[in-house]
Amino acid sequence: MDKKKVEKCVFCGRTSNEVEMLLQGGGNSICVDCAIRVSEYVHSIFGDEIFADPASASAVHEPGKTPSCESLSVTPKQITAFLDQYVIGQEDAKKSLSVAVYNHYKRINEAFARKAAGASAKGRGKSEAEKVLDAEKSALESLELEKSNILLVGPTGTGKTLLARTIARMLNVPFAIVDATVLTEAGYVGEDVESILSRLLQAADYDVARAERGIVFIDEIDKIARKSDNPSITRDVSGEGVQQAMLKLLEGSIVNVPPAGGRKHPEQKMIPVNTTNILFICGGAFEGIEKRIAQRLNTRVVGYGAREKKDHIDMDNLLKYIAPQDLRAYGLIPEIVGRLPIVTYLNPLDRDALRRILTEPKNALVRQYVHLFELDGVKLTIEPAVLDMIVDTALKYKLGARGLRSICEAIMMDPMYDLPGSGRKTFRITAEYARERIERFAGTLQ
Repeated sequence: MDKKKVEKCVFCGRTSNEVEMLLQGGGNSICVDCAIRVSEYVHSIFGDEIFADPASASAVHEPGKTPSCESLSVTPKQITAFLDQYVIGQEDAKKSLSVAVYNHYKRINEAFARKAAGASAKGRGKSEAEKVLDAEKSALESLELEKSNILLVGPTGTGKTLLARTIARMLNVPFAIVDATVLTEAGYVGEDVESILSRLLQAADYDVARAERGIVFIDEIDKIARKSDNPSITRDVSGEGVQQAMLKLLEGSIVNVPPAGGRKHPEQKMIPVNTTNILFICGGAFEGIEKRIAQRLNTRVVGYGAREKKDHIDMDNLLKYIAPQDLRAYGLIPEIVGRLPIVTYLNPLDRDALRRILTEPKNALVRQYVHLFELDGVKLTIEPAVLDMIVDTALKYKLGARGLRSICEAIMMDPMYDLPGSGRKTFRITAEYARERIERFAGTLQ
């Protein structure tokens, strides 16, 4: 009995008198509560693979299946292959995102392995050889891998938010998409910066441990740029002040978060969240930054050799030359730029990319409309010439990928209104039928 009383759980330290049952193995004990928590945590990381057959668990994920990104068996190339199923083009952005997500989970898995190794070593005696081995490993274990947040820059409608949503679809971790346009300084009408983490907590079902290893996509970050370098009579409550408040989130610190979001008040119970292992992906259009890039590249230089220098610059896509100094000139403070070390760009969508977006992705627009009509028992057929007209209209008015849906809605509105309940089984959209409705739609844009 005396021996039983001093037995403790190697994780929580509670004795046998304080828990329902202690499970013993290898000279150590673990209580039932901690065993359940460890099992749930391991399952959340590795999914069903760790409980499956070893031969099947070591197999490479097939292209059409959703992998578990927390398993190191998923490589950056496999993450990119999954993105290719939903996003057309943007190879540079996909590569940067895949590497950042892969490295993010390497950091988390290493930290979890160290914690598990430390817990298993606690409570048991070590031999001299083990002590020497621990001393040799101490230098390596003191090395901490820092996270690399990402900034996606690209014109509207090029796929920044779509990339984030697709990453969320394949991940087995909490993922939140927030809009920076509603953020203001503390004390002003709007939302505090801490509301970003409130969304992440909601996605994690208020499991703080899961939320602390999640991913946050902050959209429209260019809207919180500093409006002017000169002091103004009116306070810039949604500009530089918001950037200053975001520093602690991006860098990594313990932040007190209101559980239901909104404003903080003294009587409200806060939830402390450590942002050290939270990966932040920011996106913005940065309208007009091309002029600052052109000024830095000095595209209007004159003199001997100026033409050769200018010929090497792609004037149609200056965003590929974006640099941290351009972001600072646009209005981002240096501290924010330093906490977003990976800056990548999205290419403007050309005619071929827009045409492929209509038909190739898993959730392509044409497939969506065909399925909508199938639900009413109607087989929809669209002539290839109609797709070319849709793409040409989007290019003419610079609507981007989002504009494709607007044009398709203009064409499909009458059939979607008339066909349900009409008894018709087929419907074909011809070039003549679509041209009239596209011209009507174009008239609203002029």
